[in-house]
Amino acid sequence: MQHRSPKTRNTTIIDVAREAGVSYTTVSRVINGKDHIKPDKRERVRHAMDRLGYVVNQQARSLARGRSQVIGLLVPDLGSSYVGEIVRGIDQALQPVNYDVILYTTHRRLVKESAYVTSISQGLADGLILISPTDPEMYVSSLQARNFPFVLLDHTGSNLVDRSVGVTNWRGAYDATRYLIDLGHRRIAFINGRSDLPASAERLAAYQTALRDSGLCVEEALIWQGDYGQPSGYRSTMLLGLEKPPTAIFAANDLMAFGAMEAVREQGLRIGHDISVMGFDDIPQAAQVNPPLTTVRQPLLEMGRAAARMLLQHIADPSHPLTRIELETELVIRESCRPPATRRTA
Repeated sequence: MQHRSPKTRNTTIIDVAREAGVSYTTVSRVINGKDHIKPDKRERVRHAMDRLGYVVNQQARSLARGRSQVIGLLVPDLGSSYVGEIVRGIDQALQPVNYDVILYTTHRRLVKESAYVTSISQGLADGLILISPTDPEMYVSSLQARNFPFVLLDHTGSNLVDRSVGVTNWRGAYDATRYLIDLGHRRIAFINGRSDLPASAERLAAYQTALRDSGLCVEEALIWQGDYGQPSGYRSTMLLGLEKPPTAIFAANDLMAFGAMEAVREQGLRIGHDISVMGFDDIPQAAQVNPPLTTVRQPLLEMGRAAARMLLQHIADPSHPLTRIELETELVIRESCRPPATRRTA
């Protein structure tokens, strides 16, 4: 049988059906990922598509269905398991309903963040998830005006608490600080994250409140400014040089805690013996470092799944009431935190 070359004209679904010896309905079902198709027919359709160079016209599919079956996803970067685990949870929730993801990295640049939101909301996707956005108040008003479905993940901005998924940041940081105090630590340093993110303010405030509730002073010299990146945890700890150094360091995320651990080792100190180190997030690497990191667990996978489910609900029913889901944090005790040496030898 002589086949038409895909170079002479655009290959259609009819050409694929003729080549595979099936109905065009079967081809359509294969393209759209439908079940209940015999494996041999599915393979014949796929082989025919390959031979003819058939490419699915996503735009045409969107017009036919009224939806793109695509979700837009904005992330600050791809450099940590924090983002990776959340994205994995989103993917788990979207896979059963045949939704794809367009992912953009903003690198926390407001101009890029706003430009990507505009592009996604103008027909590229049916909805949008923003992970830890820097300043969504700048652009979400236009989304709200057009009733475009979106969900904020790990953001606690005052005007956008509905349609969001977050965790008990304040409670997690408070519990972590109190745990260090209960071990006997009285000089606890805190490495904060980016000052322009609400989660940073919550964790810092909880640390300060826990100290005051225990009758301890909040010392500005023990509060160091990081940016959630591992190098900032390292730099903060290496610049210590205090006459009365802390006996414990609480970093506002695990990556900065890893940086602090590296700096502690370079100063000839033993983690968990000479100084304790606490993190926040419980990314997979936290259990694998030496010693394993005591940290505050955020349910990252469930955060992703909850955000995706919320968005799908708003896409299916725009009139559905908006809400905020707040998931519980949990203190995970490992070997990087112990009582201070003076207390152990007393």
